[in-house]
Amino acid sequence: MSRSESSVQASARPATRAVLRLAQPRLRRFLPGLAAGVLSAALAVSLLAVSAWLITRAAEMPPILFLSLGVVGVRAFALGRSVFRYLERVASHDAAFGQLADLRVGIFARLVPLAPAGLGQTRRGDLLSRLVRDVDALQDLPLRVVQPLLVSGITAALSVVGVWMILPAAGLGLLVSLVLAGLIGTLMSSVLAARAERTLAPLHGALSTEVLEILDNLDVLTAFGALDARLEKFGRVDDRLRRASLQSALGAGLQSAVVSLCAGAATIAALIWGIPALGTDGALTAPAFVVIVLVPLAVFEVFGMIPLAVGAFRQVHSSAERVATVVPSEVPREIPREHPVEHPVDRTDGSTSPHLDRSLPVVLELTNVGVRWPGGVSPAVSGVTLRLAPGDRVHLGGASGAGKTTLANALVRFLDYTGSYRLGGIEASDLPQSEVRGVVGLCEQRPWLFDDSIRQNLLFAKDTATDAELESMLARVGLLDWARARGGLDARVGERGALVSGGQAQRIALARALLADFPILIIDEPTANVDAEQGERLIHDILTVAADAHRAVLLISHTPVPAELITSRVMLH
Repeated sequence: MSRSESSVQASARPATRAVLRLAQPRLRRFLPGLAAGVLSAALAVSLLAVSAWLITRAAEMPPILFLSLGVVGVRAFALGRSVFRYLERVASHDAAFGQLADLRVGIFARLVPLAPAGLGQTRRGDLLSRLVRDVDALQDLPLRVVQPLLVSGITAALSVVGVWMILPAAGLGLLVSLVLAGLIGTLMSSVLAARAERTLAPLHGALSTEVLEILDNLDVLTAFGALDARLEKFGRVDDRLRRASLQSALGAGLQSAVVSLCAGAATIAALIWGIPALGTDGALTAPAFVVIVLVPLAVFEVFGMIPLAVGAFRQVHSSAERVATVVPSEVPREIPREHPVEHPVDRTDGSTSPHLDRSLPVVLELTNVGVRWPGGVSPAVSGVTLRLAPGDRVHLGGASGAGKTTLANALVRFLDYTGSYRLGGIEASDLPQSEVRGVVGLCEQRPWLFDDSIRQNLLFAKDTATDAELESMLARVGLLDWARARGGLDARVGERGALVSGGQAQRIALARALLADFPILIIDEPTANVDAEQGERLIHDILTVAADAHRAVLLISHTPVPAELITSRVMLH
């Protein structure tokens, strides 16, 4: 392991411990499942012990009165074991799943301030694996680690005490066998499977990334003859995951073998010490002898969960590390921080908190604005000065890489800025981000369309809109006839708009933005995915449909825009 990797892991340890604490249910919710589990395991051992005693004692043919208590005990223990096993499953899983929901919400709450600009270098497949598979794996902490350890430990201790009371030597043998099983089983698992179990979660993430990238880029990979090479890489990742899984299974199998051997050793020890004690001045009766010989078998069946719990903890810890590092411990300074919402009169100087008066025209003013991406050495754009008032149609131009999209991300507060950015005379950094985004809307270069109907993609902007309003908006952007030919508002657009063209996706996004009625609308490279002729028509439609006396439009495009369609032009260099 390199020094940099070690330092990253060391810095992630406090966050990992915090994730593990969040995954463990609170004591009040955890105790009912634990108590039911202990009772179920104890009753299982008691059932075997009483059954063994009853069968042996019945062979001696005593009066039936001497057996009645044992008969009742067998029935009670059998029913109790099943009942408490059911209650343990219900209570423990309810606690684990409830805690998991809180954990997942907490992770998303930490992700939201970073999205989307702060997650630009995160691979989607790995992120999906962390947020789904690794978070789900954390439920194993209470279910497969903490509770099994406590249930097994308490049951084993009670069993040792019980056997000790019948024959101390047999109790000692059981205790030694349990300790050896725990130590040797855990040691063998650590040697054979520890590394594999720690790599299972990262390998699952890598495999998910490969699957998503192949599916997302299948057409490009096929066109350039790179599909076979990518499938080979996928196969190598899958092979590594398979080997790690087999190594983990090997460790678990050897653990079970060690536990079985130690259970046999405890039984043999009971035979060795118990046989001489039979019939010796009544020191050990035949029923009691059978009990101390067979009880270790039931005890080790419960105790076998301990080595497995140790292996499960390694996997849980690995998942916790991945969950902890999905969000950086410190938000990059390029990502704007949300200010706590203040009460209008709770400032120390008695002044009111700034807010936009939507009843008045909102003017956007930039003065010497600079923006930098997280991790960037130098600003991606700097020295930008412009003014947008209602009715303005401004073309923001420049070569590719000049920082046009970067500026757009700053205007909707995905990125922080230097200089001055004012809305309605108020500095944007003093306003809640949600209020800024309620005024400034963005149509992205690649608009995101949900895998749903046209209706649902539009209602996302205004959930109270009627079908008549939606059709009217489609007519404004020139899509009504097209939509009706495809089945109307119920026509599906496919995953990420796969069933519509680039120009149609831009028009749907424009209709959605117009429904949201943003006073200031930023449209980023609408012609990026269409041919030149359609691009000219699209720009003309956008500037004639989106702009009115109450809305300002900032059109970002590296292609020329006719002067008659705009009120001013700003070029970035």
